[in-house]
Amino acid sequence: MLTLRKASDRGMANHGWLKSFHTFSFANYRNPKEQGFSDLLVINDDRVAAGKGFGQHPHRDMEIFSYVLEGALEHKDTLGTGSVIRPGDVQLMSAGSGVAHSEYNHSATRPVHFLQIWIVPDVSGAKPRYQQEHFSTQKKRGRLQLIISPDGAKGSLKVRQDARVYAALIDGQESATLELAADRYAYVHVARGSVELNGMPLQEGDGVRVRKEQVLTLSNGVDAEVLMFDLRAQELPEMP
Repeated sequence: MLTLRKASDRGMANHGWLKSFHTFSFANYRNPKEQGFSDLLVINDDRVAAGKGFGQHPHRDMEIFSYVLEGALEHKDTLGTGSVIRPGDVQLMSAGSGVAHSEYNHSATRPVHFLQIWIVPDVSGAKPRYQQEHFSTQKKRGRLQLIISPDGAKGSLKVRQDARVYAALIDGQESATLELAADRYAYVHVARGSVELNGMPLQEGDGVRVRKEQVLTLSNGVDAEVLMFDLRAQELPEMP
């Protein structure tokens, strides 16, 4: 069963320097029907003006990853990490027992467009950690590239949850298929472009809850960039 969440139905916040679309309830956007899915709690589609960003603020017991689509994002945290994240990079910060970080647009002239995504961990109070890896266009072109997993398989980043995240670039005649175990859910988010999921047409910003489906195929893309989440079969996130 595929349940569509249209981009136009998302929550939206416009702070001038920040324009953000919220797939699930976040900050001042509250929708009782959109409180996350399985262990996926937040998908924020953020556009930050040149030279602006999020000042240092704390988190704990959350797996937070950023996926840059355009521009460059500068990260600093109390673990001593300082990095710049660009398209193709995936950043994963496991907040664990507590960490504070800031995220700023690295450019003084260009905006940055990125997704920030939160996954609820399976353990509380763990040691905070930071990971970053680059996944080239070639690795994602016409295929589902594993970028996040519990065990770091195939060079992916390690997440503290039974969840796997794939990224794909689909255009023209390209297609990519993921086979799910019988007891799994999935979530599909179109980061940009348009694509079909098992024949269902999707546009940029659309999302799909997937239940009781074992084969998921992306096809007929037009400059599409897609994230696909392989998740536990539960409806809502539960803190450990």
